[in-house]
Amino acid sequence: MNKLGNLDMGQKSSTRMQLDESRLLHDKVVAIFGAGGAIGSQVAREFSKEGATVFLSGRHLSSVESVAKEIQASHRKAEAAEVDALNERVVTTYIDNIVKRTGKVDIVFNAMGLQPVDFDHGKSTMELSYEKFMIPVTTYVVSNFLTARAAARHMLPRHSGVIVFLTATPAKGVAPHAAGVGTAFGAIEALSRCLAAEWSPSGVRVVCIRSGGMYDTNTIQQAFKSRGLSKEAIWDNIKQGYLLKRMPVINDTAMIAAFIASDRANTLTGTIINASCGQVLD
Repeated sequence: MNKLGNLDMGQKSSTRMQLDESRLLHDKVVAIFGAGGAIGSQVAREFSKEGATVFLSGRHLSSVESVAKEIQASHRKAEAAEVDALNERVVTTYIDNIVKRTGKVDIVFNAMGLQPVDFDHGKSTMELSYEKFMIPVTTYVVSNFLTARAAARHMLPRHSGVIVFLTATPAKGVAPHAAGVGTAFGAIEALSRCLAAEWSPSGVRVVCIRSGGMYDTNTIQQAFKSRGLSKEAIWDNIKQGYLLKRMPVINDTAMIAAFIASDRANTLTGTIINASCGQVLD
């Protein structure tokens, strides 16, 4: 009985190990900035589910701690830290410390976000102040540059690593009254190509996901509210502009990010992944 029992335990352990190794991000070390928000937190859950050790950061520790505890409760590896992703010294130190502890950083994903009210999203460009116009540019673009470069300093010597950016369809100019964020997203897409041209010959992939408006984000929900229409009425109107007749949701983006960051996407770099449900065409 003991021998059989031990054999069963050994078989179970072997099966569990095989399952772990089959996950997309097995043994990967990931740094996620803006991990306390809706998108960053779901990406963290998905990356963790796929076998990664996730280091989660945000400007407010409480929000990322709750996500880390949720992941830890599932017996997966996650840690939380308070990090200002616009502070070059802080970002560099944070990434350096991850590498000191784990020996590497394999993947970086920046989900740092703003609230639409922060930059007067939806306001006519003729009424938009210069200061508000510049807010997305001086936050989204700068933060992505700083976090990518801090990680690349460690990835390039190892000839391995993946940097994943995130934008949305205003980068293609499909939405009126979105000059600031559209400009910022367009700049991030250009930045991703520039970095890929420079770093990919050394083995570091740089890929950008361009999502459509995600139905379950605060940005879309606030847009519903600001127009004074029901969610159902706006949804019926919006979905006609998507070839798939639906809008993406946050989990769609998280699953795409996990695939892009994995070795199964090892031919992808310097490209923009159109994940807009057909809101825009390339």
